[in-house]
Formats: sequence, structure tokens, C-alpha cells
Amino acid sequence: MKNNIFNKKTSLTLASMLVASGMASAQELADSSMINVAFGKVAKTDLMGGVSQVNVQDQLKKDYSSNSLNNLQSLIGGYNGNIWGQAPLILVDGAPRSASDINATEVEEITVLKGASAVALYGSKGAKGVILISTKRGKIQPLTIEARANTGLYVPKRYAEFLGAAEYMSLYNEALLNDDPTQPKKYSDEQIYNTAQGTNPYRYPDMDFFSSDYLRKAYNRTNATVEVTGGSKFAKYYANFGVDYNGGLIKYGEHKKDKNLNFRIRSNIDATITDWLKAYVNVGINISNKYTGRGDFWGAANTLRPNWYTGLVPISMIDPNNASLQQMVNGTIHHIDGKYLVGGSSDNQTTVFGDMLLAGYVKDKNRTFSFDVGTKADLSMITKGLSFETAFSIDYWDYYSEAYNLGYSTYEPTWGNVNGKDMIVGLTKYGKDSQSTSEYIGSSQYYQSMAFRAQFNYVNTFAKYHNVDATLAAWGFSKQNAVDENHESSSGVKGSAYHKTTNANLGLRLGYNYNHTYYAELAAAAVHSPKLAEGHREAISPSVTLGWRLSQEKWFKNTLPFFDEAKVNASYAVLNQDIDISDYYMYKGYYNMKGGWYQWQDGTQGGNTNSSVRGANDQLTFVKRKEWRIGLETSLFNGLVTLDFNYFNQLTDGLLTNGSATLYPIYFNTYPNGSFLPWTNYNQDTRKGFDYALYVNKKIGKVDAKLGFTGQVYSSEAKRREENNGDNTYLNAQGQPLDVIRGYVCEGFFTQQDIDHLNANLEQSDPNFVPKHTFGEVKAGDLKYKDVNGDGVVDSKDQVVMGKYGWSACPYIFGVNLTLKWKQFTLFAAGTGQMGAKAFRSNDWRFGTSKYTTVVRGRWTPETAATATYPRLTALENSNNFRNSGFWIYRTDRFDLNKVQLTYDMPTRWFEGKMVSGMSVYLLGESLLTISKNRKYMETSYGSPSCRYYNLGLKMSF
Repeated sequence: MKNNIFNKKTSLTLASMLVASGMASAQELADSSMINVAFGKVAKTDLMGGVSQVNVQDQLKKDYSSNSLNNLQSLIGGYNGNIWGQAPLILVDGAPRSASDINATEVEEITVLKGASAVALYGSKGAKGVILISTKRGKIQPLTIEARANTGLYVPKRYAEFLGAAEYMSLYNEALLNDDPTQPKKYSDEQIYNTAQGTNPYRYPDMDFFSSDYLRKAYNRTNATVEVTGGSKFAKYYANFGVDYNGGLIKYGEHKKDKNLNFRIRSNIDATITDWLKAYVNVGINISNKYTGRGDFWGAANTLRPNWYTGLVPISMIDPNNASLQQMVNGTIHHIDGKYLVGGSSDNQTTVFGDMLLAGYVKDKNRTFSFDVGTKADLSMITKGLSFETAFSIDYWDYYSEAYNLGYSTYEPTWGNVNGKDMIVGLTKYGKDSQSTSEYIGSSQYYQSMAFRAQFNYVNTFAKYHNVDATLAAWGFSKQNAVDENHESSSGVKGSAYHKTTNANLGLRLGYNYNHTYYAELAAAAVHSPKLAEGHREAISPSVTLGWRLSQEKWFKNTLPFFDEAKVNASYAVLNQDIDISDYYMYKGYYNMKGGWYQWQDGTQGGNTNSSVRGANDQLTFVKRKEWRIGLETSLFNGLVTLDFNYFNQLTDGLLTNGSATLYPIYFNTYPNGSFLPWTNYNQDTRKGFDYALYVNKKIGKVDAKLGFTGQVYSSEAKRREENNGDNTYLNAQGQPLDVIRGYVCEGFFTQQDIDHLNANLEQSDPNFVPKHTFGEVKAGDLKYKDVNGDGVVDSKDQVVMGKYGWSACPYIFGVNLTLKWKQFTLFAAGTGQMGAKAFRSNDWRFGTSKYTTVVRGRWTPETAATATYPRLTALENSNNFRNSGFWIYRTDRFDLNKVQLTYDMPTRWFEGKMVSGMSVYLLGESLLTISKNRKYMETSYGSPSCRYYNLGLKMSF
């Protein structure tokens, strides 16, 4: 079999040629074969497990995206937005930053640190996994320029299917009669008929928000990027300039101007100051301007009943002979094109129509600035292999809104019939008109983040085979949030937060390998947390890793010659973290005195208005991630097949509980003294499973093919819980998955006979006995639930385990990616999937004044009792039917075809002697297909819709 991958000898020859020609430095070539890990780089062959890497620069040649974490789940195992079921810390060039602030074209490499041993040096805040995003840097080469331009369309997948006004009115009348057969209909047959016939859409409205009157079929996104790279051995530079425009789907009122316009600039500079000292500076700037018309269109589209009021009142249909009405019209400041007044009602004195047409707009402005400065010193003059690095980062993020807002009046018409024609004979006015010529500042938010790193590195080889490396690193960061006093941030912060988000730790890593065959690594971090009491704020987080490259052994090569590479590794770590300690001062007790918050002090108790709110526990300590992991990395048949596999078993120990069920006596939580219950470290969670990334590389005729399979099998358990459910042990959280689904066992619909037996107050021993349901009055057509514990009553104690939600990770997640290259054509496809989780169809819960979807057509009636797929209709806030039960549950198993891209790289001979040195054109589609039994429900959005995206792109090199 022909191997299309460079062998080691060829690689070395090519490397020597590049260095000799001055096209690349030896250090650059060495760096290109290294993978970023915590506070350093390591050769792929020496990499221990629990780490995955994606070369984004290479990926972009066949898989363009602006999202820096694009298609990551389909490329590596163990990731689905979370790492092994937990939310990771994201570091961009070593500093905590948002991945959304980085465009994919700026990124060189992404490394996902999954194992506890891989993240130990990052201290408390990195204890749930870390994603390292490394931006591109300059190279020793002449000035090169790459430019991209993309334009595409977002096309909505599916809108919710709501009933028209006439059908809604008929069914709402049915709901009222179901609730009380003696009450009159709300809507007359004449109203329903005229609405169905469209006799007069202003008198008999039928609002369809999903029509072409309000929505475009698609909206555009266009972006352009220019990258500049170059440098010499003294200075290297990289710059990225980009602009991104997004339109909007809504084309009504001020919303037809909705748009996003984003600008970004990145500049990374590396300088060689002396032979032993280097420095670098990174600067990133993002400017985002968003224009949005007022009015919650999507909220109204999914909640506002289609006949509820007249959106627009036609002036031409107002009685011209009614002087008072004409005076009201003439006195109106705001009208629509001189033809309409804004409609409304006593319950809707401001409306989505008035908001969109008259109220104004909001301009959201985001500004992000990031700055890194660092130095690298080669201290080999002191001792061979010693170096020192230090870096400082600072980020500013600022948001504020400029807004224009007008008050307006709405009008409720009274209709009559004049000379055989519909005529408005009365108007009720609500609200007041206002005028303004100036914008104002709506809200503002701000944060500042600073990070500092200093480290000594030591790398050396003794007696040819003994390789030693070590890192001593000090690292810390802080983030301060501020919000204007009248608003809250997205995380709920109101005003300026007193406490910063901080991390500070000192880390030491010692590594040794013999002849790149036997590996041992010890690491430890000294962590600090201000969330804990003095004397408990410091801890040590140790880890140990062992590895063995079997493929280096002669006996292994002779026995299994088809293995190119085989490496096994194992690790154990105990990481102390305060991420799961939700707030500061939770170790302190405090006292509530007439509504105020006071620290506990002797003598403050007095009177019934004073009470303890919480007891103190100065022994509160860190939550611990205790984990052992086994990994396997292999390559077979000259690179035909590669496999990266990790098994992990993780215990999260010391999660907080207040001990109200079993740890403390009942009088710790009694009136009038209040609660003396303290927070304590007690609960435990486990997470375990395995991930994998399997790749097959093969040349089939003239086609180079690469097929990848990634995935994760995952389970979790509440290992220990402080709880007491008495004899109803099936209600215990302990022993169940962390994302357990509980609900009621549905036994179908109540029949009238069931209701008669229920009202007869039969003895439980009677064969016709029906358990009492405690969720309000039930009638025929309501859902009937099983009395699980047999106490004759259906209540909260009758919930059972029905599956797993898969919130953080489904029991099985997987990805697939395919690359086919033929001549100048490259086809790339990527997809992801999940299996084993469930959810409830809560979007189908339509009761009270909810807007009806087509699902209610399957409602229960006496005539459809045998075939009904939906409970009886009700205009009340029914609490029996619409709760989690087996009736509403569905499986969330799915496979999504996330990306298909076809790229054509034009032959280089076309550009010989030209200013343009290369050109590629590509077509791509995103979010193209979902395969699932419940696809229709999954693709239906009850807010802004999910969309498919189709893009045409052009890339040029100069």
C-alpha cells in the first residue's frame, strides 16, 4: 500500500531544506509539530492522554466557518460544548476569554484538555476542563496576503403551526363549555363565520405572523477577511482584518431595518530582541453594532391569539359624519401613512404593532479590546535547557445601547352597520402620544479582566536517553463586572459586583521519559479561594501520569509489525475547586433583623422579627474532582487507521448541602428562631465513561479519503445525597443520574365512568376505586395517572424515573467527518448525533389563553375518546394535564448533518507571474438535515427560528 504521509526521513530532509533556504526557522518547524498543553508544548509522540487537538488553519482549507469552535464535536471525542459532561474554562492565548470573540480565521490551533491531570496546573477555575485557543502568528517569509469573501442566506427550517382565528374561536368555545356547560359561548357563530370568510379583516381579525406580510423567506449574511503574514528572524507579524454583516427575517415596521455590523482587528507581533530574549504583543479589537426595531415580534407571533384585537384601525372606515370621532383622528400625532390608527384593547394598551411601527428602535453597541504582552528568555547560559516566560493580559468589554422611544395611543373600535356597510361608530383611546427628536442611553455594562503568568521551563536530555522536562508556573486572573443600577447583566448581576471572579495558583510539573518509551509525570497546583474561611483557603491539587510507548519495544515491533504507533497511559488526580461553591461567605452565618442582613453577633436576638437565617461553618472547604483515567493511542498500517481512546472515572466530592434532611436535628430549622443550618461539604457526584476518535486514511484510485468517527459513552450518578424520603426511597436522588427525568405514569384519559367512581368516594379495596388526583378538579378527557405508592392519592410522591435529560451530555454522543480530495476538488462533510436521552413536549401544552397549535386537533371529545392524542380543551389554568408525565415524553435521539462544503482550488499554473498566487472557491451548507423520529418537533422553534445556511465563498492569496 502506498503511503501518502511523509515518513520521518523525508520530513527531516524537507525540514533541512526549508531551514537552509531561509523559508523557515528551525524553531518554527519544531513548533509546527508540537501541541499546546498547559503552560507549554509537547511533541505528539510524547503527549499523554486526555488531550485532543485540532489544527484550525488546516481545517479552514476545507471547512470554512467564522465560529472558532466549529464542528469540534465531529472532530474529537468527549466534547459536545461540555467536556466529559462539564463546562470548560476557555483560554485564548493563555487568558480567559469568550470563544465567540475570536473568529476562526484568527485561530491556529485548538487543544481540548479533558483529563484532570491535563488541567491540574490551571488551578481551581480550570478543574472542569480547559479549551486552549491559540491565534495565528507571523512566520519568517515574505509578505503574504490572504483574502476571503463570503455571502450566504439563512433559511428558516420550520415555524410553529398555529390555528387560524376561526378555528381557534370554535375550539375556545369548546374549551369554555368543557369547563362549564352552563356558560355562554364567547364567540358567536356569526363572528366565526365572518372571520372564516375574511369578510372584514379589521372587524374580524385573523393575524398570521408567519405570512409574507411580516417575514422574508431568507436573510443575508456577508463577511470579508484579510490576513497579512510575514517577517524575518528579527520580527514576525500577523494581522487579521474582518467585517461581518447580518440582516434579519422580519420585514415589518422598524424591524425591516434590523441588522448586525461587526468589525474586528487582530495584530500579533513577535520580536527577537537578542539571541536569548524574545517578546510578543497581541492586540484584538471587536466592534459590534446592532440595530433592532422595538416590539417583541417572535414573542407575539407565538403567544398572541389570532383574533385578539385589531392590529390596525382603518381611518377610511371611521364614520365620517361623527364629528367627535373625526376630531379624535385629527388630533392624533401618530398614524400609519395617514391610513391607519394603531389598534388595541383594554388588555393590550400597547401592542406589538404599535411597538414595531411607532415606538422606535434600539442600537446595541459592543466593544471588546484584548491585549497581551509577553517575553521569553533562553537562560541556557545559566544552565542548559532553562528558560523563562512571563505574560500579562488585559481585556475590556463594554456594552451600551442608544435608544429612540416614543409613546403612542392605541384605539379600540366599536363596529356598526351603516347603510349595509361595516362602519366604526365608536373609538376608545388608550395611552398618550409623545414626541422626541433625540436618542438616549438605554443601559450599559462593562467588565475588565486581567491575567498574569510567569513560569520557568527546563528541558534537557542526559546520557542520550534520559529526557527531563519541568515547569514551575504562577498564574492568576481576575474579572470585574459592572452594570448600571437600573439593569441586570445576562448573568443576573445588578449594579457593580463587589467581588471579582478570581483565580490564583502556583503549579509545578515534573516530567521524565526514558528514550521516549517510558513516561512518568508528576504535577501539583497550590490553589487559593477567597470563598472559604481563613485557614481553609489553600489546598494542593496533585496528579500523576504514567505512559508506555509499546511501539518502541523491539518485541512489540516484531510481534505486531503493522502497528506504527501504540501508546498506553494512565493518570490519577485530585483537583480542589471552588466553581461549585456558588457564592462568597457561604461559610458564615448571618442574622436577619427586621429585614436587614447582619453578621451573627452575640446579643442581637430579640423579638419575633429577629431570626437566624443561616448557621456558620468555618470548616467549609474545597469541592474535589477525584479522577482516574486510562488512555490508548494507536496508528496502524502506515497511518491507515488511528485511534485515540480514553476511559475516565470521576468523583466530585464535597458538594454543598445545608443538611436539613438528616445531618442536623429538626430544631436547627424551627420558628421563631429561624434556621441555624450551615452549608457543609457532603454530597457526591460521579461521572464516568469513555471517548474515542477513530480515523481511517486511504487513497482510493485518485481520491484521497479520510473518514473520522468520534464519540463518547457517558453516565452520571448522584453518588451521595443528604435527603430523607422515608419509605418512598424511589424518590431519592441518590443512586440516580444527575440529569434524571421524573414524571407521572400516564394511564390514558379519564372516562366519565372513572369520574363517577372518583366522586363516589369508594373504599380503596373496591375494584372500581379510582385514586384521588390532587392537581385540581379532573373531568372526562383529562389525563389519569398511576398511584405508584398505593396510598390512594396521586400526588408528587408518585413520580417515577423515566430516563435522562442529557443536559450536559447524552448517554451517547457521536460525530462523523469525511474528507474526499480529487485533483483540485475537496469535499468535506461533518455531522453529530446523540442517543439515549428524553425530554417532554412542553411546547405542546396549550391551555388557558394560550395560542392553539395544530396539535389540539387531536383533542379528546366523547366522540374521539378512542383515538384522541391530546387531552380535552380547557380555558382554565389546568394543572393536572400539563405536568411531566409519560404522555408527553419523547426520545431526543437524532443525527444532524451540520456541514457540507465543496472546494475547488484553482491550479497554481493559472497564476504564474500574476499578482494573485492562488484562488479557491467553495460552496457550503450548514444545519442541512436532521434525522430523527421526532424531527418535526425538534426543528420547530417558538422564538426566532433555527435556520439552514447556504454560502458561496472565495479565497485569494497574494
